[in-house]
Amino acid sequence: MSTHQENAPLTDEAQIVRDFLEASMKPDPDLAATYMADTVDITFTGGRKFTHPSGPTGFNATRYKWVKKQMDRFDVSSGPEGTVVYSVGTLYGEWPDGTPFDGNRYVDRFEVRNGKIVKMDVWNDSAERLLTRLE
Repeated sequence: MSTHQENAPLTDEAQIVRDFLEASMKPDPDLAATYMADTVDITFTGGRKFTHPSGPTGFNATRYKWVKKQMDRFDVSSGPEGTVVYSVGTLYGEWPDGTPFDGNRYVDRFEVRNGKIVKMDVWNDSAERLLTRLE
């Protein structure tokens, strides 16, 4: 497995993931979809299932006023079935009431085959952060 730090060159698969994430943060789900296979399997926080980047974009619109990712590193592992890329970092943005936040950890796991993302799994601390705000 290789790890990519901020200024190191990316593997082709990690660059696909980075470009996808950049498009997702605009947000431009149609551009983001160009990096994904037609049969992509997306599992978002809470086990929510989607088949197009517009699903997570729509969900994020209800959870955040806006949100972006500070992509700290990419971990890449290649195998006979394709390449697994982890994007690790933090989320920052504003909650719907305009309260800013940062330092919200995330891990996204991608499976890349033949130049396309075929599977995406998303985890982050947003639910924990929201519960803490309610206390």
